[in-house]
Amino acid sequence: MSRRVSLTRSLLTLSLLAAAHAQADEATLQPQRLSIGSDLTYPPYTYREQGKPAGFDPAFMTLLGGHLKLQPQFVDTRFANLVMGVNARRFDLVASALYVTPERAAQVDFLPYLKSGASLMVRSDDSFRPQQPQDLCGKRVASIKGGSWIPKLAALSKDYCQANGQAPIDSREFPTSPEAAQALLAKAVDVQFEDAAVARITTDKLKGRVTISSSTLIYPVVIGLAVRKGNEALLGELRQGFSAMKQSGEYQALLTQYNLGEPSAAEIAQALGQNPQAAQ
Repeated sequence: MSRRVSLTRSLLTLSLLAAAHAQADEATLQPQRLSIGSDLTYPPYTYREQGKPAGFDPAFMTLLGGHLKLQPQFVDTRFANLVMGVNARRFDLVASALYVTPERAAQVDFLPYLKSGASLMVRSDDSFRPQQPQDLCGKRVASIKGGSWIPKLAALSKDYCQANGQAPIDSREFPTSPEAAQALLAKAVDVQFEDAAVARITTDKLKGRVTISSSTLIYPVVIGLAVRKGNEALLGELRQGFSAMKQSGEYQALLTQYNLGEPSAAEIAQALGQNPQAAQ
């Protein structure tokens, strides 16, 4: 009788272990690997340094992968193709300064982990010094293709600029932020609408040829890791790993290094289009 009970327990244990391995295999495309879609042209978040991925997101994902016992593998993908790529199973998740919006939340599942905003950049030798989006009426505005603020600028152009008898905003999208900056330097556009952290590093790299004209964050946003809709197995693992990063102090050290912040529960709820008061 005891031998039969022992055998039953052994079979149950093996069954549970097999289920756990099956869940892990289902969570990622390859066992023990975490493939990450990232636009490696977007410093300081994601870029290449000496041929290797560098910046906040690669550093964050390396630490997170360590907690998950998964080896990070970056797949360089242009920003506009990231959401489509994760849903097409070209990679496991997106880590590329992807802003959380209700529209995107309908397509992917998010793990919010950062807060940022946008800035306006102009040529240093130009007298044009916009402070807010309303100053862009009639101007040529460069942005990275797929930027979350582009629909907001389109709405502002119609509801504010044209409604008040001013010329519309001429939005021009570029595959990468450096290409948008080159268009600004070449006077092909009047201003570049850019993530605040990216704008800061761009002004440093261009050594004073461009400057940030806005003094406050524009359209404050929450940034999130994105996984394929319904991939609860991977999302759950990411949440556990993120919690471990917070407890170890690694997360706060990384935020301090890059001068970034953690979004509040209310800010996350608002970004997802939910009721912020319900998250407090």
